[in-house]
Amino acid sequence: MALQCGIVGLPNVGKSTLFNCLSNAKAQSANFPFCTIDPNVGVITVPDERLNVLAQLVHPQRIVPTTVEIVDIAGLVKGASKGEGLGNKFLANIRETDAIIHVLRCFDDDNITHVDGSVNPVRDKEVIDYELMLKDLETIEGRITRVQKQAQTGGDKQAKVQYEVLCRYKEALEQGKAARTVQFESKEELKAAHDLFLLTNKPVLYVCNVDDASAAAGNKYVDNVREAVKDEGAEILIVAARVESEIAELDSYDDKQMFLAEIGLEESGVNRLIKAAYKLLNLETFLTAGPQEVRAWTFRRGSKAPQCAGVIHSDFEKGFIRAEVIKYDDYVALGSEAAVKEAGKMYVEGKDYVVQDGDIMHFRFNV
Repeated sequence: MALQCGIVGLPNVGKSTLFNCLSNAKAQSANFPFCTIDPNVGVITVPDERLNVLAQLVHPQRIVPTTVEIVDIAGLVKGASKGEGLGNKFLANIRETDAIIHVLRCFDDDNITHVDGSVNPVRDKEVIDYELMLKDLETIEGRITRVQKQAQTGGDKQAKVQYEVLCRYKEALEQGKAARTVQFESKEELKAAHDLFLLTNKPVLYVCNVDDASAAAGNKYVDNVREAVKDEGAEILIVAARVESEIAELDSYDDKQMFLAEIGLEESGVNRLIKAAYKLLNLETFLTAGPQEVRAWTFRRGSKAPQCAGVIHSDFEKGFIRAEVIKYDDYVALGSEAAVKEAGKMYVEGKDYVVQDGDIMHFRFNV
């Protein structure tokens, strides 16, 4: 399950700098709007200290972390939904991402121009929100004319569901509310809603890009953002992208930790961002450990054993028999799978077992 996040924001807020920190791909970064023309896609590993601990015990041939895809598009401006600054094209690039990382400029720097002439992250947020809502409204209005006749005159039940979903979204968007504020209950409604891939229906992580001195505690701009989004249920993350870019250039783990300690941080903003994106999407990780590889696998929180087996291969889910489960802490404490079995700490679970984050799984199946 590859998690894909789209990075949005106004020009010159630090999106591409942050992207470069997240990915080995080097996006162009310059002090003028639209220096990023094509979407940059980077594949990055999800930090998980448990993999290294298990590898020291198992001595596998390889370690395979799970990954996240990050899509960086050009800075959006007012009128993007209507094509200003090639906005229509850029918005299309993030339509099918799982979540949106909204970067807000929360630092003063006279050497970096702001498209609106002053630093005001709450205003910037509202500009982007408005453009995303306009784009969604355009999508809704384009669909609604196609299904309205089928829904009102024909016997097409699916068209009726689609029409009702579209009407509810249209009403919310026209009131200036994001699509994610509209709640559906039936499976049919939820599927129709999902298939629209609305931009404002995606969960949002607000990243406040601050100056070096504010990396640990934030600043007045961050406080303003926190107040503005308090009713959204959205996550806020403070990151100093310039500092992160310097950390990314360091080769030694010890040097990175020393750098972080100097600015009052225990963990890099990049690691915190990836973990926050996981939390945003209710994702967790189960592990597999053996002589060939120690590997992390991503699953939706609350998934049962057969569904997690299917993450590895669809045949595992189809022919699921049982799961052999070892708790990570037990494995580390006892030192090996054999010692875990001997201590009676390997649990045999059936199809109703809800997999927990950090479970070390072995699936038995028959196809």
